[in-house]
Amino acid sequence: MAVIGGGWAGCAAGVELAQSGVSVHLFEAARTLGGRARLVEVNGRLLDNGQHILLGAYRETLRLMRIAGIDPARALLRLPLQMRYPEGSGMDFVTPRLPAPLHMLAGLLRAKGLDRDDKFALARFSSTARWMDWTLNDDCTVAELLERWDQTERLVQLMWRPLCIAALNTPPQHASAQVFLNVLRDSLGARRAASDMLIPRVDLSALFPQRAGAFIEQHGGTVRLGSGVQRLRRDDAGWRIEMSAAANTVLPAFDAVIIATQPGHAASLLDGIADTSAIGGLAFEPITTCYLQYDPALALAQPFFALRDDPATGHWGQFVFDRGQLEPSNAGLLAVVVSASGEAVALDQEALAAAIAAQLAQVFRQPSLATPAWSKVISEKRATFACTPGLARPANATGIEGLYIAGDYTAGDYPATLESAVRSAVAAARELTA
Repeated sequence: MAVIGGGWAGCAAGVELAQSGVSVHLFEAARTLGGRARLVEVNGRLLDNGQHILLGAYRETLRLMRIAGIDPARALLRLPLQMRYPEGSGMDFVTPRLPAPLHMLAGLLRAKGLDRDDKFALARFSSTARWMDWTLNDDCTVAELLERWDQTERLVQLMWRPLCIAALNTPPQHASAQVFLNVLRDSLGARRAASDMLIPRVDLSALFPQRAGAFIEQHGGTVRLGSGVQRLRRDDAGWRIEMSAAANTVLPAFDAVIIATQPGHAASLLDGIADTSAIGGLAFEPITTCYLQYDPALALAQPFFALRDDPATGHWGQFVFDRGQLEPSNAGLLAVVVSASGEAVALDQEALAAAIAAQLAQVFRQPSLATPAWSKVISEKRATFACTPGLARPANATGIEGLYIAGDYTAGDYPATLESAVRSAVAAARELTA
């Protein structure tokens, strides 16, 4: 059985199939597994191509990590749900380790930077969402939902907007309210541990893809790196995979194929074989991560902070992570995330890094943060699909026997996240082997 694509979806499909006793042949065009969540080398330095937060609700991702031999307790820093800004620049909201939903109530009572109206609005949102079972009769934008449920302007700016952008990588005025509620249902509306924030202590390749590749090979499969697939066709023997002429490799026919590549490549491989209209209807949003290296003695007061973005004043950063608190070898390295970063990627990279450094210096009241030793901006220009209301996403099954697709863009409850990619892969693998 063939899996085309070695991102998180392809790796997850491979592990799920191998666990079921299927011999897997995984093809990846790059020299590293992981796709849009992997380790890259930049000027001799190894960095992730983006900063990620997982949630305790990511049950399939955590399950497959364990199957592949990864201990999530060691690989991930588990923190209670929180939205904390640098002192004086926003709110300070942390949920205590109490049973749900008491943890949300206690966190709300203790929250700093919110007045009574803000707290009542947050309580109203939670109670209304639970009463409606986190389901809308008709989808709308997140901005429309927040207005309909009388959320205060301050709460929107400090909590709902950053959560929406972080989860859906789509601005609230364009983002699907139903998908946003799905994420909140499985985190805020579930058991307490489901709302925990999980920050990788190891690089993204080591977090799952590398071990997934090893697991596939240990179970009789093969992993072919640097093997881009150019064409897929079917004959009497089965599915044929054609790589570039330079590969000079004769491959056997495969009984079944899971295409787990980026949407554009999937559509190209399916062209003339299956309907690709649902894939072609997707639009995309970028994500940018700015790395700033300071003196190794530098450490923030906690592993990460939320930041108030305001492009009009040059404040692009939305979250900042202290990588030194996650892995000691990264002491003094800060990673600043700009989600839905269409305007930011239009800037010169040096200018963007300088603006973000100046933002940190201002909000943390530390002038030295304006002058890092070095900086690097990494942008994924098609990082996720734009998660808009009522979006029709393609199913795993293509309608052609033995041919499936997997990826964070396929039909499901979640936006384009690691968990969405993994769930899609597991669903495709189970449909294929059923």
